[in-house]
Amino acid sequence: MSRRKAPARAAAPQPQCTVTVCRGCCCGTDKVPGVDHAAQLAMLKAELGAVAQVRAVNCLDACEQANVVVVQPSPAGRAAGGRPVWLGLVNDPDATADITAWVRAGGPGLAEPPDILDLYAFAPSRRVRRAVED
Repeated sequence: MSRRKAPARAAAPQPQCTVTVCRGCCCGTDKVPGVDHAAQLAMLKAELGAVAQVRAVNCLDACEQANVVVVQPSPAGRAAGGRPVWLGLVNDPDATADITAWVRAGGPGLAEPPDILDLYAFAPSRRVRRAVED
């Protein structure tokens, strides 16, 4: 019988929040001038890559709210009552930093968002909401 130890197994990664960033016809374009859209997306990916899935999508069909970011809870956050949070007019680096801090703390259902994010929250139509949340 061998006395060698079995190799240690890496812990399975925990399911994470998903941060969806609109980069379609209005968000991430010259329609919202003065915003470095590429830097915003790069910052979210760099800051959240280890704790959340960050994805850019073509259009979330909420163009009047450009730039739109949707923070979906992790499975643990959903079990704790968290629901996706739609944030619009995210055109300021401070707003992006507030979103980052909230997601790093656990996101919907697990951490209270900074109060300032209440100013960015909006409710999209049911049709739009279903397309992203499914």
